[in-house]
Amino acid sequence: MERLGSEAALAEMESSMTEDLSMEINPPFKENLATSKDWRKALNKVVPAVVVLRTTACRAFDTESAGASYATGFVVDKSRGIILTNRHVVKPGPVVAEAMFVNREEIPVHPIYRDPVHDFGFFLYDPSAIKFLSYDEIPLAPEAACVGLEIRVVGNDSGEKVSILAGTLARLDRDAPHYKKDGYNDFNTFYMQAASGTKGGSSGSPVIDWQGRAVALNAGSKTSSASAFFLPLERVVRALGFLQRGRETISNTWEAVTIPRGTLQGLEKVVEDEIGHAASIASMKAMPGHIMKQLALLATPLAVLQVATNGSFKFGSTGKFHFPPLTFLCHSHHCMARLLGDIVHCAILCWSIWLEVINEFLTATFLHKGFDETRRLGLRSETEQLVLLASPPGETGMLVVDSVVPGGPAHKHLEPGDVLIRLNGEVSTQFLKMETLLDNNVNNKIELQIERGGKPLTLDLTVQDLHSVTPRYFLEVSGAIIHPLSYQQARNFRFQCGLVYVAEQGYMLFRAGVPRHAIIKKFAGENIARLDDFISVLSKLSRGARVPLEYITYTDRHRRKSVLVTVDRHEWYAPPHIYTRNDSTGLWTVKPMLPLNSSLELCVNSTEQALPSNISSCSAEVTPMEPAHQCVGQEPTNGVTSMETSSEEIDDGSHSVDESDAGSKKRRVEDDSADGVLSTECTLHESREVRLEETGPETETVPRDFPGAAAATNNVSVAERAIEPTLVMLEYLLMKLEDCMIRRSYKLWTKLVHVPSSCMLDGVHSQHFFGTGLIIYHSQTMGLVAVDKNTVAVSVSDVMLSFAAYPIEIPGEVVFLHPVHNFALVAYDPSTLGPGALVVRAAELLPGKFNEFVLADMCSSLSLIFLLSLQATSRKSFVTNPSAALNIGSADCPRYRATNMEIIELDTDFGSTFSGVLTDDLGRVQAIWGSFSTQLKYSCSSSEDHQFVRGIPIYWISQTLDKIISGAKEPTRLINGVKRPMPVTKLLEVELYPTLLSKARSYGLSDSWIQVLTSSDIKALVKKDPIRRQVLRVKGCLAGSKAENLLEQGDMVLAINKEPVTCFRDIEDACQELDRCSDNDGKLKITIFRQGREIELLVGTDVRDGNGTTHVINWCGCIVQDPHSAVRALGFLPEEGHGVYVARWCHGSPVHRYGLYALQWIVEVNGKPTPDLDAFVAVTKEIEHGEFVRVRTVHLNGRPRVFTLKQDLHYWPTWELSFDPETAMWRRTTIKLVDCSKAM
Repeated sequence: MERLGSEAALAEMESSMTEDLSMEINPPFKENLATSKDWRKALNKVVPAVVVLRTTACRAFDTESAGASYATGFVVDKSRGIILTNRHVVKPGPVVAEAMFVNREEIPVHPIYRDPVHDFGFFLYDPSAIKFLSYDEIPLAPEAACVGLEIRVVGNDSGEKVSILAGTLARLDRDAPHYKKDGYNDFNTFYMQAASGTKGGSSGSPVIDWQGRAVALNAGSKTSSASAFFLPLERVVRALGFLQRGRETISNTWEAVTIPRGTLQGLEKVVEDEIGHAASIASMKAMPGHIMKQLALLATPLAVLQVATNGSFKFGSTGKFHFPPLTFLCHSHHCMARLLGDIVHCAILCWSIWLEVINEFLTATFLHKGFDETRRLGLRSETEQLVLLASPPGETGMLVVDSVVPGGPAHKHLEPGDVLIRLNGEVSTQFLKMETLLDNNVNNKIELQIERGGKPLTLDLTVQDLHSVTPRYFLEVSGAIIHPLSYQQARNFRFQCGLVYVAEQGYMLFRAGVPRHAIIKKFAGENIARLDDFISVLSKLSRGARVPLEYITYTDRHRRKSVLVTVDRHEWYAPPHIYTRNDSTGLWTVKPMLPLNSSLELCVNSTEQALPSNISSCSAEVTPMEPAHQCVGQEPTNGVTSMETSSEEIDDGSHSVDESDAGSKKRRVEDDSADGVLSTECTLHESREVRLEETGPETETVPRDFPGAAAATNNVSVAERAIEPTLVMLEYLLMKLEDCMIRRSYKLWTKLVHVPSSCMLDGVHSQHFFGTGLIIYHSQTMGLVAVDKNTVAVSVSDVMLSFAAYPIEIPGEVVFLHPVHNFALVAYDPSTLGPGALVVRAAELLPGKFNEFVLADMCSSLSLIFLLSLQATSRKSFVTNPSAALNIGSADCPRYRATNMEIIELDTDFGSTFSGVLTDDLGRVQAIWGSFSTQLKYSCSSSEDHQFVRGIPIYWISQTLDKIISGAKEPTRLINGVKRPMPVTKLLEVELYPTLLSKARSYGLSDSWIQVLTSSDIKALVKKDPIRRQVLRVKGCLAGSKAENLLEQGDMVLAINKEPVTCFRDIEDACQELDRCSDNDGKLKITIFRQGREIELLVGTDVRDGNGTTHVINWCGCIVQDPHSAVRALGFLPEEGHGVYVARWCHGSPVHRYGLYALQWIVEVNGKPTPDLDAFVAVTKEIEHGEFVRVRTVHLNGRPRVFTLKQDLHYWPTWELSFDPETAMWRRTTIKLVDCSKAM
């Protein structure tokens, strides 16, 4: 397999020479007379001029993804500060880079040129910044390369800063290596080959001879052998000459230099043919056909008006067209108006043809084939003799067309298999001569003589400017990167250049299922040919709008796929921006795509306008939905390794991408007539608190004969008919936290949930979840759905609900996440259901103690009802264990796991993908059949995400619902425009597990706790729970909890307030009892057994709400938050005021470049403590763009670390996302950014 010599992103490459050079294919062998002393002298001169390049691709662009890497470069012009390296190191998109010399002096560099085709580019640095090193530039000597030449490759091989690898040039005529089918590949050039064994980090290394001259540029290698590939330097010398002549005088500012680069295209003849066809259509009008044909040659409608006034117009090289004055063609104002209408019609028609044709230029790839192969292709013997006589000695073959970019007139001129004979009358058998001619004739015509199957042909083609088909700007919207299709990718995919290309999906497109590398053809019903068309359509859409989008992919190019795209409703991402490359500064300037008063910047005023939720993307290709919790892998590399680079990374799967779509959303305040409160005139800030009345299923009137209701057939059970109107399907999407993260798909039935990558908090390990939920409350103003937390993991998400009783899909809002138990509540607006509001209803709940019910009749059966294609399906089963204790271990990246829960187990294994409800024969719900997330660990470094389903007793959900509908004095939050009380949970933050009393006796527990006591009225543990006969033990306390320093691991909890404790519910009941007593200070009197002694302790309880994490900050590309409960459950927090926890990091960000990864706390910034988010914001706001920051961190394993990183506010501004319960809105606020006009 072949690989690039660096992990750095690849970019477009190509160059040519002004001189008419001819590279010898097999130059004579030259005897190597160099001694070891000569080599030492040469290396002493070369090594100081070789630099280590640390590059960071800040955004995905063209062929490359965002990321950080190491590579090599070397100084080729000391006075001007020019460093030569590979194009895939310079990168085609936004890049931030530093160069480190051998004495460890580090300076910033920025790109000034990257070749459109060939693998070379240049960085610029300030020579005066080097204070302590004496060095010289390395001269370029392409003419010195020959077979048998002994060489040394000097560079940062394998990240070793300086490595010197020896080799001997074996070939000078190797085909350009092929790296990836969807990435950068060089072409139309020879490569050199030597067995030097270069690896990652050596990209851009000079290949030197014994005189210290660079004879080639290291580019790539083969993984299966020691072969390395070197780029010849002829075209590099030409490009460097242009740069040097463009800056003859040394000044403080660098002006961009244009280096002509050409490729073949067949345009003019086809343009005339197509326009002639348009003119024939136009000739049907009243105007004479020959006049219309001439008008059709005009480039713009403005030219038509120019003709109307001046009577002439000059068009390209065709010449000046003369037209009779229009007044002679019409005899009245009416005729004149008609004539002008015909002219405008024709001009618009021809303008559309012109726009289409100019993108359809011929771009051909050639290969050098031996004469044996060319003969088989039909080359005539007389032509072969002619070529041999006119070629350099030792010529072995000719140039043959390998491929042509399709879709335009190219196929009418060149075809694969055509043998090139002459260019402008000169025999051309080498790439160098061909490229020199093309580069010197940009925008001019050249004559090609070819043979096709033995038939000679002569073609007149125009040389196209390669830079004109190289994108230099892109659109960033909802985390997606969209730009015109480049020449590189057009060649890879065989599409036309300039089409609208998705380099990165982001959140909005990922949610719709649009993959990476897609070509957008239609959006919101309008054809999309250019990026400007896409921007124009997008600017007309409002937040929350759902519009169709059509796209094609190179893997399925003949069929269009249609999806629904939902414009972001929340401020997950920044507003759309356009980035444009500036070669003078090396930066990509940023400007808003839309004015401030555009529809995308405005708030959505009603839930009808904001129907769907958002969908996030990651930096990998979307695949069809897999069963829940299955990882979606990255695309294969087709036998090609990635670019060589050395970069240490801790891949914890918590990567993220940057920028969230901005904007605000207002919810409509609905008529709350069911609650006796009229709130339609209340504004968002005037919402009134209400007390919900009990509105259970008995108050609902449901027409049984409604078409959406369950069919009343003989084969439908009573339970199915009763429960179907209460089931919903959830789609849950997590927001994408900034760059690229690991993606998994969860496929249950009830909801589809999406989490934006910019908000993947609390260790959530996926962006896309499916699951089934149960409607537990339904009134005219609010509906509530209960679902497991493996479907709805965090509140920062977009939820879509599909109802089993009525075919509709509406958005939902996460309103409650239980801090301990595995369930969440999602609210929806019943008014959006339309007629379905009469059919949808709440389930009837049986909240009694489930284990008591089942134990009374263990032989009784239950119905498991789940959704299959949104149809209720039931299965009978028996309960085998009504109170099995959960024991789920912590994941590698801590995330929510159910603890202190007793679950229900059935005798039948229904698999891990079906979730639903457990009911009796009458359809009364006794438990939710919910999904639980866990992680199977095979070794210290190997683990796999897994899920299983069990019954969650409805008691806990019913208890929470009672607090909401009773209007308890709890904190409120806005739901559908009305403030609702949301319960808080008082709990003992201790993780417990049951132990059999027989085992407890072995630890020394006295018989008095096992048998009935005679000296007091305390009941024994056996009498309290005669079936399970267990006692609870402490597994650990949550760090920072009130119980942390009182209870210890291994303690047995015997009683609370003199009442024996045998199960988790006993402890929760005791915590809730504290709410009814005002004289307890929130403390429990706990009797424990520790190391042979009974001890009584007063242990405080903690109060947690159901909002989850509501505040997050993105700084330098890392997502920081307060430590969530899964982290605190590990029992450790840093002593330095706890600090802020790094939940995710983004590819291509400063934290990626300098190694600030997830699973650690930031405890100090520049020596100032950061105990919480407010302190962290105060400290980081004082740091300016480009400043180095000293950061002190503590890892999850307790290891401290101090390092520095450079703040980049141009590409990575500091922002925060917070939730306001008063408005039920997530708000994105920019904390600190830099003016792009001042950033350097």
